[in-house]
Amino acid sequence: MSTTQFDKIYHGLSPEVGKFRVANSGMAWKGEENEKVVALPSGDIKWAQWFRVARNFQLRVGLKDRRRETFDGFMREDHDKLASLLKQYFAVALEVKDVTFKGWNWGVTDIQGQDLAFLVSNKTAFELPLNQVANSNIAGKTEVSLEFASSLSAGKKSSRNAPDEMTEIRFYVPGTHVRARGSDAGSQKSDDEEGEEMSAAQAFHDAIKEKAEIGQVAGDLVLSFEEVLVLTPRGRYDLDMFIDFLRLRGKTYDYKILYSSISKLFLLPKDDQHVLFILGLSTPIRQGQTRYQYLVMQFAREEETTAELNMSEEDIAKYDKLKKHYEDPTFEVVSGVFRALSKKKIIGSGAFQSRGGHPGIKANFKAVQGDLFMLEKYIFFVSKQPMLIELSDIHQCVFSRVGAGVGATAARTFDLKIITKGGPEFTFTSINKEEHEPVESYLKDKKIKLKNEMVPDVDLLAAGAGDSDEEMQSVASSGDERPRPRVGGDDDDSEEDEDFEASSSDEGSPTESESDSSGGGVTASDASGDRELAKGSKPKKLSKKKAKTKEKGSDDEEEGEDEKPKKAAAKPKPKPAKPKKDDDAMDVDDEKPRPKPKPKLKSTTKEDEDGPVKKKQKIST
Repeated sequence: MSTTQFDKIYHGLSPEVGKFRVANSGMAWKGEENEKVVALPSGDIKWAQWFRVARNFQLRVGLKDRRRETFDGFMREDHDKLASLLKQYFAVALEVKDVTFKGWNWGVTDIQGQDLAFLVSNKTAFELPLNQVANSNIAGKTEVSLEFASSLSAGKKSSRNAPDEMTEIRFYVPGTHVRARGSDAGSQKSDDEEGEEMSAAQAFHDAIKEKAEIGQVAGDLVLSFEEVLVLTPRGRYDLDMFIDFLRLRGKTYDYKILYSSISKLFLLPKDDQHVLFILGLSTPIRQGQTRYQYLVMQFAREEETTAELNMSEEDIAKYDKLKKHYEDPTFEVVSGVFRALSKKKIIGSGAFQSRGGHPGIKANFKAVQGDLFMLEKYIFFVSKQPMLIELSDIHQCVFSRVGAGVGATAARTFDLKIITKGGPEFTFTSINKEEHEPVESYLKDKKIKLKNEMVPDVDLLAAGAGDSDEEMQSVASSGDERPRPRVGGDDDDSEEDEDFEASSSDEGSPTESESDSSGGGVTASDASGDRELAKGSKPKKLSKKKAKTKEKGSDDEEEGEDEKPKKAAAKPKPKPAKPKKDDDAMDVDDEKPRPKPKPKLKSTTKEDEDGPVKKKQKIST
């Protein structure tokens, strides 16, 4: 029996080169590296096509069970030889299919068997194998994206000589499409009864999902969880767990995630009531234009689940720590099954504890609030967009309090800036001040270089006190605190107007004789000790207060009335850094050696003249 052999032939999309042989009994291809053999019996061969492809020419063979096999690498001169062999051995004609070379990016899509063909001018531009499509999503209203599974086997790393692979392609599908209902779609009934109008992108997406068997059961279902709360990407999804992959089904999006694409597993307590189970993906999933590298699931700590795996005892024995029957909290069941099927270790919270006893602390990254977990080998910020920072990649950590000038508010929080060796910086803000000590000790234990730019509490309080002194001085000079001692005044409106005049001319107030002639209104600042003006103009009110405090002089009465504003100003006064401002604002109230004002009606003018004179002397210095 004669056999014809062709060298340097590729099978399908494999980068491995091999030998192709044709004989009376059928066809066969054998790889040179792993010696894999693909045999096609003569009775199964139904048709054959000749294509021009990237790797020279392709022989496409159709089989009786609607499968097909492709072999690339043939030369142009091999066409006649193959055509004669196929006609001689299998009675099959070799059909030549034309391929367009226009390079247009608009055309018509056609699903041909297990391939999606893109046609330009009724000629094939390219074809996509639908059995390699891992996921299909609608990005916007008119854009459909197809994601392809990697050809690498699970657990294997790509070699340096591995060729490039297309992982995603997008189609712009405008317009609308009417989907027929039933077999009598061509009858004369109304369109509303006969068809459902939808966007063309949605119809294309549904067709791809059906033909590519996305979400279809490609094996036995091991375990399923319904309505699982997923924080990132947010929504409730059904988890269908198979032997080799996970199916994530939502109302809008449907994902097929291979266990081999899971890089890390985290099980972290969020608070006393909830637990977070996080999947780190080497190939991110996408919703629209947003990519998600982490799947964050949240479970109630008290929720329990009873589950039984749809696996035989022999299959269960192949996996580590996998049980046939579970009756445990839901987060333990989910994490245990994921750990066994993905063959990845679960990373826990570690030994770090905050002041409240939690493994994480509240922090903000830019405008996003989240939980900052200090793990054994990582710092993990869990939020809408989680970030994982390896401790080995950290160059320096800087503690700072940016808002030190605002006083007590900044004293309650601090910022943590993480500088990585690669260059990027991450600044986490609004961290409770009580967490500074445990965070610092954690970083010291990990031998990370630290830098402290935080303002000491003493300086911070002093700065706050200085600001308060300045504020109180401005309040005292502007007359805003006088409404307290003016209890029981007869003419509040006139007093407020006169007070306003006093504040505007505080440095050079008029003499008291002028104030007496004007009707007894207050024309000087209360902080300067000139309240006797008002007392001289209102002898009845003053006589009542004097009857209540007979043993005290008018100065004691003055001091009692000024007690409240004095305390308000003296509260933040532990800092002696601004003596001049303090003297200007406060010492005037402390001048007690004025016993002369007792005969108020007789000696008001002389006594009042002493007050402004002293005040002018203070201001001049």
